Amino acid sequence: MQGGVSMRIRWGVLAAGLVMTGAALTMTRMASADDGWVTLVDGDKKVEFTEVGKANWEAKDGALMADKLDGKDPSYLVTKASYKDFQIKAEFWVDDAANSGIFIRCDQSAKIDSNICYEVNIFDKRPDPKYGTGAIVDVSKVDPMPKAGGKWNTYEITAKGTRLTVMLNGEKTADVDDSKHAAGPIALQYGSGVVKFKKVQIKPL
Repeated sequence: MQGGVSMRIRWGVLAAGLVMTGAALTMTRMASADDGWVTLVDGDKKVEFTEVGKANWEAKDGALMADKLDGKDPSYLVTKASYKDFQIKAEFWVDDAANSGIFIRCDQSAKIDSNICYEVNIFDKRPDPKYGTGAIVDVSKVDPMPKAGGKWNTYEITAKGTRLTVMLNGEKTADVDDSKHAAGPIALQYGSGVVKFKKVQIKPL
């Protein structure tokens, strides 16, 4: 009889512990989902973009990808929302011939280029490598230029006030103060080669 009571107590303690563990896991998941990050691209899911220029963007193999232009001009997927101070995390894959990039704080959404946006470049074969992959074009040089082709990479981009920093695969490639562009939409570029974005998130600061 005493052993039966003891067994019931142990099972009661175990059950209570499982309930508490489940509650803790639920709270952890809720905190993770409410940490301020907004997902722009997640595999075959994406927010509504406006396309400037035309490419064959499609969801394939768990990524948003393009490998062909319809015309001569690059294609840009431009967010509807405008952002001022923020962090971006982007997972991308490109081949060696790719010309791509993430454009931030664009002054307008109808036309996108490095004159009216900050262009965080993805361009291993850029003729002038100082502003190739890892650089902010015409703003912050990279030396030596890292190569992104043929593998999955992660960009971490922070824009806060006039301070802009870029991390590629955990290594800082750009760190500069510049005040030309204060706020604006974000744009993902396709220019040439094969370009894939698996996950792109932004966190307003």
